Amino acid sequence: MPLDSPTPAAAPLPPFAARAASVGGSPVREILALTERPGVISFAGGLPAPELFDTAGLRAAYDAALTGPGAARALQYSTTEGAPELREAVAARASARGLPTTADEVLVTTGSQQALTLIAATLLEPGDTVLVENPTYLAALQCFGLAGARVIPVPCDERGLLPDALAELTARERPKLLYTVPTFQNPTGRTLPGGRRAEVARTAARLGLWLVEDDPYGDLRYEGDHQPWIAAHPGAEDRTALLGSFSKVMAPGLRLGWLRAPGALRRAAVVAKQAADLHTSTVDQLAAAHYLGAADLDAHVARVREAYRARRDALLAGLGGALPQGSGWNRPEGGMFVWARLPEGYDAGALLKSAVAHDVAYVPGAPFFTGTPDPRTLRLSFTTHTPAEIAEGLVRLGRALG
Repeated sequence: MPLDSPTPAAAPLPPFAARAASVGGSPVREILALTERPGVISFAGGLPAPELFDTAGLRAAYDAALTGPGAARALQYSTTEGAPELREAVAARASARGLPTTADEVLVTTGSQQALTLIAATLLEPGDTVLVENPTYLAALQCFGLAGARVIPVPCDERGLLPDALAELTARERPKLLYTVPTFQNPTGRTLPGGRRAEVARTAARLGLWLVEDDPYGDLRYEGDHQPWIAAHPGAEDRTALLGSFSKVMAPGLRLGWLRAPGALRRAAVVAKQAADLHTSTVDQLAAAHYLGAADLDAHVARVREAYRARRDALLAGLGGALPQGSGWNRPEGGMFVWARLPEGYDAGALLKSAVAHDVAYVPGAPFFTGTPDPRTLRLSFTTHTPAEIAEGLVRLGRALG
């Protein structure tokens, strides 16, 4: 063909996979982008407070990983299952919380979000049914959507999912798994009582159901009694994938999480992880292991809890003056979120634009629901601002919603 001949029209590209077109982006991430400008007081993001990171301790841990006898190993490929010393540390911490665990039962993941993705890849075929709390963690809904799952909400009250409703749905719909965040749930902050946890375990064993128990917030308890994991209850032993994270207690930028699961499920997840990323960052794993060996993580978490408790209390103290009369909200015993509901006729999503114009932000609750959303709900995070900043943010919120 002569060089000056017109270029023939290119054939159209094949389309994206249907799942890529059917799952939208995260409204939470989009709101965070809106609130990055200086001066905005944001109750939107579920972010740890950066001023509370143990930067010096983590820097020393990285120095140890990169200068000690195993320095070359820190920069090398590693095994998919994870660095043995970090798996040992995770197992020891889980055992100390009442769930006997060995290192062989642990898979290190690139954040607990990856653990959820691996479970979905391992267990779910397109069209399979998944049960979730309503509302639930938004990224879990995205994950199950990408897997092509059919997601059904389990009715809940102010204390979490209703075991009788779970049993009825499981018997009728024959789901593959239940996904739950039973402790300081995202987005509601509520905690499932111990009796209900035991009922969930019994229902799963009786009706044949995988349990995916997500626990990123369990260390952040400010009051009340510790509740054992569902995984520790009789009936749950051979069917629970427990997801944990260092993001809320160490630093989210490390992107370190872990999965504790029965042997066959864990081995299948290892294969799925090999296809995804081969292994989680070696240097980050070894630095975390050094940190857990040299620093007192529990003492650090205690300092974080003290600060977060004061911030939670500041938010709760000011909500009555900031939200319209007739609003309601809960009092979480821990975690990072307060769940609120505006009076009849209000729409938290529609009011967000006014809030951002007043240099304050929150997350509307509607995207967290499966099926019919409640437009009057909103999620407020209290961890990233001081009590004084929270008070000012609530003044702005009152003006925006007034």
